[in-house]
Amino acid sequence: MTETKLPFQIDWSSRSKMRGPGEQSLGKLLHSLRDRLAPTAQGVSLTYVDDRGMRKLNREHRGKNMTTDVLSFPSSVEKGAFPHLGDIVISLPTAEKMAKKFGVSRRREVETLVIHGFLHLCGHDHEKDHGEMMELQAQLERELLETEPLSMSLKRGRKPGSKVKKLKDGTRVVVTGRAAAALVRRERVKKEKKVKVRKVAKPKEPAVKRGPGRPRKEAAAPAKRALRRRRPSPSRSGVIA
Repeated sequence: MTETKLPFQIDWSSRSKMRGPGEQSLGKLLHSLRDRLAPTAQGVSLTYVDDRGMRKLNREHRGKNMTTDVLSFPSSVEKGAFPHLGDIVISLPTAEKMAKKFGVSRRREVETLVIHGFLHLCGHDHEKDHGEMMELQAQLERELLETEPLSMSLKRGRKPGSKVKKLKDGTRVVVTGRAAAALVRRERVKKEKKVKVRKVAKPKEPAVKRGPGRPRKEAAAPAKRALRRRRPSPSRSGVIA
């Protein structure tokens, strides 16, 4: 008696300007992951976003204000509800950057992220186990993709030399390249201004205030110049010699 497989619905959505692999590229992989890891699941969602949208999700749900490559949101299915496994969210710009570092196609990097996210939906957590999840991921990549697994050892998220910049509205963003260098220069200038001793202007000597009731000296009036009277000359006769 052949076993009847349950239907499996994949919901695709994109909020990214970049184009990600779709049903033709990843459909078979997702069905194989369901058959291998979650045979009773009948649905999963895959969403593509840009770094800005991923940073917002990462900040709201994990308290980390930076972008990342993949996030998984397992669904808590109530009894009798549709057995939806959960949501996988992938940042295509980050996937593109990682693909260039590894020298592979964007599709190949997304395949690794899909397997990684699917394992999280099934309850695996590489941050709490002792390497079991990453070993299983490598095994699945070899079996389902028939290729060697991509390394997950490279730092994913912030680039070396990146800085966190605080915007006017209070939010923080990660900047790189020239923006990060400019931010470093501004911080250095601020520190130098704090350390530099500022020259203080010499205060003027305060004017001496007169005590209460002390009479104010009045300027002496200029001495009047005595007029010198000229003595009248003796009268002479009108006889001309």
